[in-house]
Formats: sequence, C-alpha cells, structure tokens
Amino acid sequence: MSNPKPRFAVRDLVAEAVTSMLARPGRTILTILGTVLGIGAIVATLGIAKTAGNQIVTRFDPLIATSVTVSNRSEFGFFGPQPNVNLLPWDAQERLERLNGVVAAGTLTNVDTAGSLTRSVPLRDPLARNEFALNVVAASPGTLEVFVAELKTGRFFDEGHSDRADPVALIGRSAAQRLNIDRVDHQPAIFIGEHPFIVVGIIDDLAKEPRLLDAVIIPNGTARKLFGLNGIDEVHIRAELGAAQLIAEQAPIALNPNEPGRLRVQAPADPTSVISGVEEDVDALFLVLGGVSLLIGAIGIANVTLVSVLERVGEIGLRRSLGAARRHIAYQFLIESAGMGFIGGVVGASVGVLVVVGVAASRTWTPVLEPWVPLAAPALGTVVGLLAGLYPSLRAARLEPVDALRAGM
Repeated sequence: MSNPKPRFAVRDLVAEAVTSMLARPGRTILTILGTVLGIGAIVATLGIAKTAGNQIVTRFDPLIATSVTVSNRSEFGFFGPQPNVNLLPWDAQERLERLNGVVAAGTLTNVDTAGSLTRSVPLRDPLARNEFALNVVAASPGTLEVFVAELKTGRFFDEGHSDRADPVALIGRSAAQRLNIDRVDHQPAIFIGEHPFIVVGIIDDLAKEPRLLDAVIIPNGTARKLFGLNGIDEVHIRAELGAAQLIAEQAPIALNPNEPGRLRVQAPADPTSVISGVEEDVDALFLVLGGVSLLIGAIGIANVTLVSVLERVGEIGLRRSLGAARRHIAYQFLIESAGMGFIGGVVGASVGVLVVVGVAASRTWTPVLEPWVPLAAPALGTVVGLLAGLYPSLRAARLEPVDALRAGM
C-alpha cells in the first residue's frame, strides 16, 4: 500500500515564512531596505518627472508661447540671396484680426531715412550734439498691443493717423531721455532730417522688442508718404494661449492666399512636446538610478535567503524526513523572499509618494502621479523578491534529507 502524498496548505507555508522573517527582525528589515530604496526611487522619479512636466504649462512664458511672426522669405537666385519680394499686404492687421484665436496683430518695418539724424530742436547745432542716430520704424496701431506696450505719458497713434499720413510719432523711454522730452501735453516736436513730427506718446516699457525703447515709431501711412516705404518687413501676432500653432498655419493663407509658402513663419514650440521631452529625460536619468537600487535590493534578498537556507539545513532535513516534498521546501523560501519584496514594494511606494508630495509642496507645485504607479510598486517588489529567491529556494529543495540532517547536527 503506497504512502499518501503529503499535503501542505498554503496558509501553513505562509505562516512558516512569516515566522521565519519575524525570527530575525533586524536582518529582515535591513534586507527589505534595499527594495524600499529601489521602489521608492522609481515611484519618486515618475512622480517628480510628471509633476515637473505639468509645471511647464504654467511656467512657460505666456508671451513667448503666444507669439507668432510672419515675414517675407528670402529668395535665392543664381548669384545668391535676392532682395525680398514684398508679399505682406498693408491691411495685414485687419486680415489677421478676423481669425479666431488672434488677440492682437500688427506690422513692424524698419524705415530707411537715408542716414537722417533725429533731434528735438528746429535748428541743427553740431556743437551742441543735439542730433542722434535713432532707429525709425513704421508700425500699425495693433503692433503696440502685440508687444504689450506701457505708456509713460500720452497715447498711441490710431488707424486714422496712418490713413491721413499725419506726422505723429511715439518714442521709447531711452529715446525720450536722449531727446530731453518727458511730457507731451505741450505737443513737443522732433525732427527726422527735415521732417517734423508731433510726439503723441512716450513708451515706458515693452514686454517684447525692447529695442523699440530707443527708437522712433511712426504710422505706416506716414512712412509711405514721407520716406517712400514700399513694403512691410514683419507681421507680429499675439494669439490666445494654445492657439499659436493653429494661427501659424492660418496666418500665411490669410496674408497671401496665392503664395502662402513664400512667407516665413516663426511660432513657439509645442508645449506638449516640451513636457514629453522633460519627462523622458528625467525618467531616463533617474529610472537608471532606481533600477540600480532595486538590483541592490534584489541581491540583498537573494543573499539573505541563501544564508537562511544554509543556517536552516537541519530544519530542511527534518521537514523532508517528515514527508515534505521538494516543492514544499522551495515554496516556503519563495514565499519568504516574495514577502520581503512585497513589503519593500508597499513601503517603497509610500516613501516615493511622500517624496513627490514633499518636493511639490516645497516648490508650491501641484503633485501629479499616475495612479497605476503606487499600485504597481508592490507587484514589482514581489516579482523582484521571487526572482531573488529563486536560486536559494531551488538549492534548498535539492538537499537530500539524510545529508541535510547530518549537516545540521
């Protein structure tokens, strides 16, 4: 009559594994610590990368993120670059303002004054040095809104000034200091060469194009009449946040429907790609560190499990002599190593989440973490524990009862 196969309930194996781990709590804690560091590093890395990437949207300069510039594309011929062909219409501002998502639009063009100097007195006096080589630019009224100009005093010129070619001008803060003009209520005049202009406003600050603070700005119509301006250099657009990419596609068609490809468009980078790039770079760097920590933890579990096998050879021999099969011995040590890995995963996930929250709080950020990350961490720890305990458990299962009892005596 054959002997019945020994049967061990799973709860019996789990109880034995828990008892073994609690028998040496110090060693167990130190063994689990490696897994805690590895799992914690991975969870913290994924959370911090996600949180940092999410902040790019709010940290991204709103002005840069919404600025679109359209200009004439340089033409290349047999003898190299050719003069730009003026493909931008004079009513560019009106055309672009009809597009959904455009907050403001305007034109900006350098004016060729044939070397004329600018002064604030009617007569030239070389000895007094009251003439300055200031840049003169022509603009449409919306340009100053695009650049978020702030006036120190006075007002902006409007479309009526351009239509009538009125001799009016805006001057930047630095240009006003050089020309010794600090108020406009008495209608001060400046002279560009022999052409007089009434200063209607002084610009105190600009969020973009700070070079205009040392320039004289006149209406397009005035520049066409007095200086023979025959085309526009650039069109500047301030779009709504998130609409810059779409406006960059639509603007050339609106400005030159027949040949939109001949216009050069400058638009900000897509914030989504920037966020993805930051997350990928941070993940690639710190996941390697987390993986190294996890590998160290796995080696620690394997080492302690192997030492435990060597210390409990007599116990293994006794269990085998009482009817325990090889698989029961292997299962017991696998459960021990998996249990340490699981505990390390749970504690590591908790530590990682706390690190993410702590870093976010210190930077006044909103913590962002994918929900699957802390949930998957214990499973990852368990897998690491199982792999780490595979060799020691197989070695324990291969011990013969007689040899084990003799070695354990």
